[in-house]
Amino acid sequence: MEAGGGGEAEEEQVMSEVHLGCPPRFSGLYLSRFTFSSLPLEHYAGGSDGEHSGGCEMAAATSSCDLPDAVAVDDEGDLVLDRRRRRKRDGRRSDDHVLTVQHGITSSLQSVGLQVWKAAMLLTDFVLHKSFTSSEFDGVTAMEIGAGTGLVGLAQARVASKVFITDRGTDILDNCLANVHLNSSTLKFDEANIHVRELDWRTSWPPPVGTRDASDPSSIYLWAASEIEEAEKATLLLAADVIYSDGLTDLFFNTVRQLMSRGVEKVLYLTLEKRYNFSLDDLDVVANGYKHFRTFFAVRDGCGGLNNAAFKPGLVGEQIDLEKVPQYIREYDRGDDLEMWKLVYCCPD
Repeated sequence: MEAGGGGEAEEEQVMSEVHLGCPPRFSGLYLSRFTFSSLPLEHYAGGSDGEHSGGCEMAAATSSCDLPDAVAVDDEGDLVLDRRRRRKRDGRRSDDHVLTVQHGITSSLQSVGLQVWKAAMLLTDFVLHKSFTSSEFDGVTAMEIGAGTGLVGLAQARVASKVFITDRGTDILDNCLANVHLNSSTLKFDEANIHVRELDWRTSWPPPVGTRDASDPSSIYLWAASEIEEAEKATLLLAADVIYSDGLTDLFFNTVRQLMSRGVEKVLYLTLEKRYNFSLDDLDVVANGYKHFRTFFAVRDGCGGLNNAAFKPGLVGEQIDLEKVPQYIREYDRGDDLEMWKLVYCCPD
């Protein structure tokens, strides 16, 4: 998540719902462990033979801070015990994987990228689902844009050939790099293939080429010319929770259009959370930035066609049904305000 602009005075503090179970007055960075297995949560809500028990639903923990695993309950609220998998002494199943993420519990609006947001959890579920059910994302070069903690890029690193994890601000990038170090051994990826780089949407694409300077620690996040060439060969772009203000949305799509119109054909998967507030302009409760977001691409209809006849070169979007994206990560509750879109760059014949 790219941090927004703003003044220095009276910095408002915000907190992601993912962190509701964390120590409320804890300052600094916190380590959370997100658990997942090769089967989605709905599998464990089933009966002893793996079939769904009637009326069962998952009650996923809403905290990322080492709370117990999700549990299943029946229509009467009674616990449905999972006997299909042996559990370790710490309560995890024998085939569990762990994503360890260093993050802030609260932050200023300038540093929202230090938190874990629900849209990033959804996109991580999608990446995990692809990795467990197909080879579509295997061996690709991928880029996470506005990465925040880097959670999505880390999940993709398990199967990718190369991943660029991008955001702006030394504090955000230092935290991303720390999360790469925390997860490389447990998720079994080579850190040499993961590049944490600064991508400031205000300068669009391509980013400036820089030279490493031993006296400037932040110079490790500068791009080499060869890396820009590699990034333009990326076929998979990922972005979570980057839509929350019109100004940042303008900058984001300017960067995305420039990137997607270069090099090989690319696909962007984007997730967002619709946050509702009362608007004086609309005199109604609206989702911040959502209407503006929808102006940046044409929408593909159910038959594969476009819903506007006079289409110019640009982005074409298709909303993804979240019923087709099972939940793998236990420690969050999706709620009803998340959306996912698949965007491609098209030129008319």
